[in-house]
Amino acid sequence: MTLPPPALEHVCDLAVTIAPPVEVGQTPAGLRRMIPITGGTVTGPRLNGTVMAGGADFQLILNSGTQAHLDARYVIELDDGSRVFVQNTALRVASLENSQRIMNGQPVNPDEIYFRCQPKLEATAPQWAWLSDSQFIGSGRRTPDGVYLSFYRVL
Repeated sequence: MTLPPPALEHVCDLAVTIAPPVEVGQTPAGLRRMIPITGGTVTGPRLNGTVMAGGADFQLILNSGTQAHLDARYVIELDDGSRVFVQNTALRVASLENSQRIMNGQPVNPDEIYFRCQPKLEATAPQWAWLSDSQFIGSGRRTPDGVYLSFYRVL
């Protein structure tokens, strides 16, 4: 028996600013990079606030550079002062040419990049408990100076 697909509720959009990558290098697991998160904004129908500086996106680059496994961890400060811890894992797949452009900080056509994420949100205040009690998915777009994300609550 197949169950109906879950509905999605748009929660927010994030514009995350980043610093230049820290190249860790080739490890037995693959190419490792760390992208410092320097700030950003959160706007949307359910969440509004800022991305606090101090987070980072830890990347594992595979398949000659065409596949990136991302693990970003950062804190959002909501407009009411509450804080939310975010751990966002993602998969970004692109052609070799586009992957090299991304790694070199050059723009790419976002329509040519598969970038999907599974953010996990941990709330600190009771009014935001639903964030910890829900599943989320999202879409992403990488630009030379930042990352744009849209988060959706799975209903």
